[in-house]
Amino acid sequence: MYDEHGYRCNVCLICDHKNAPSAVICSQCGAPMALIEDAREQNRKPAIITLLGEANVGKTVYLGFLLDLLSKRAGGFEAIPKGAYSVNLQQSVIGCLNGRRFPPKTPLEVEHWKWAYYQVRHRLKKSDEWFDVLLPDMAGEALSQEVESPKSYAAISGLLAKSAGAMVLIDASIAASGSPYPDYFAYKLISYVDQRFAVHRKERVRNPIAVVLCKADTCPECFDNPREFAETNLVRLWNLCDSRFENVEFFAASVVGSLGYAHDEDGNVVQVPLHAAPRGVLEPFEWISERMKAVQL
Repeated sequence: MYDEHGYRCNVCLICDHKNAPSAVICSQCGAPMALIEDAREQNRKPAIITLLGEANVGKTVYLGFLLDLLSKRAGGFEAIPKGAYSVNLQQSVIGCLNGRRFPPKTPLEVEHWKWAYYQVRHRLKKSDEWFDVLLPDMAGEALSQEVESPKSYAAISGLLAKSAGAMVLIDASIAASGSPYPDYFAYKLISYVDQRFAVHRKERVRNPIAVVLCKADTCPECFDNPREFAETNLVRLWNLCDSRFENVEFFAASVVGSLGYAHDEDGNVVQVPLHAAPRGVLEPFEWISERMKAVQL
């Protein structure tokens, strides 16, 4: 690719900004330029699945365990990382929980986010072909700023503009307590997604949306019937999804088996993950990958 002056350049996979061949990160959105080289080797554009959710909902932990399950061939899947950087997130998450601590918060700066680029297929289905999946771990605070002031983060708006689907993570434990906050945040978030995905306002969005009710171990009724839980406790979100999205499904998931409490160096009480017991982590990815293929047909 060449710019308007005839100089060779690399076009960012996320925001389409033209960068110098020596650039490590995109000067426009901050995404790693290594994604371009890995995508070029496959000779096809990766399917982007964007994970969305507010701060402290558990996006990093969920994504880390999802990638780890895929790499261990859980559910019949087979996954190959395209670049060593793709393994950093799951290694960090699994290492932290094995040490009975949660991973650090994802920084606001895009250049410090962890990006995972995997080649995936369902190895138990002979007709299933490989497809490339790009899964970024974004900061919840950055997403909140982008929702309130669109285009504040070029990486987020660019990701959604090119996403084949999205996973929306919601804290089920807070929603079950009667607080309206998770419903209002998810309502605004889905409205933002609708704006990024919609081709025409009169048409319902076809991109698959998996709504994942996280920390469901604290409210077992989520696992019994995630759709009923959402319809009861997330009414605004439920109604908007029903009106605007053609392919939406609700799931319950949890990662931590039990929690303890301790004091940090400053004397504050902090949660301590005593052991990991992932449940319902793989199902949203399996559903959304199948729906993406169906929409593309």
